[in-house]
Amino acid sequence: MMRQTNQIFKSIKMKDILVVAKINEGKFEKFMGFMKSEEGMNERRKIADLSKTLGTVSPDKSAVMFKIAVHDESALTSFLDGSNPVSKPIFDEVMGSYEIFELSKAHHT
Repeated sequence: MMRQTNQIFKSIKMKDILVVAKINEGKFEKFMGFMKSEEGMNERRKIADLSKTLGTVSPDKSAVMFKIAVHDESALTSFLDGSNPVSKPIFDEVMGSYEIFELSKAHHT
């Protein structure tokens, strides 16, 4: 039974996505508080492998950028666009706008 579960898990297609979000003025701490909260972490786990997430913030805290290994793109869209009931109340207040970019690996010769 365990072997079968592992095979199903490994068959999930991961996609590297870059999310760039503009944060409303003075709302960075509230945004990050939600992202690091148990509630926020649980929603993020539904979207991506958190162990592979890389993030950065602009010096003025007006924008964030996350590279994520996504396994559920529709959950990502819902999380960002306000249709997810958990993230909506926070994001209505903190999120100015966002862009999603699909990444591909560059191979060096």
